[in-house]
Amino acid sequence: MANKKYTIQSSPFVVPTTDGKVIKEHFGVATDGNKNISIAHMKAPEGWSEPFQTPEFDEYTFIISGRKQFIIEDETVVLEAGQSIKIERNTRVQYSNPFTEVCEYIAICTPAFSMDLVHREDN
Repeated sequence: MANKKYTIQSSPFVVPTTDGKVIKEHFGVATDGNKNISIAHMKAPEGWSEPFQTPEFDEYTFIISGRKQFIIEDETVVLEAGQSIKIERNTRVQYSNPFTEVCEYIAICTPAFSMDLVHREDN
């Protein structure tokens, strides 16, 4: 049997969290060792937020449902279902869901997300 030229991901890596956020990485460092790109399906609960960070990767976000708030440098941006954004690497950003419904979205990072590259600030 020849090697297949595709990979179907049916059991993504579920990233352990303590803030109620659900992160399922389909491709990336934790799932298949890919350091070039990560693709994750996320669900951020209402009231969720992360500390500011200045990642060494470009991050693309596509909102499936709900709304998500981004503080990018000094500007606040809110996206809703059907919208997407690219945030360039080395940009200070904070992600949150200060709204009253879950936000479901896809995040794609190039190179792949890793804790070594995200540079989160202490709260």
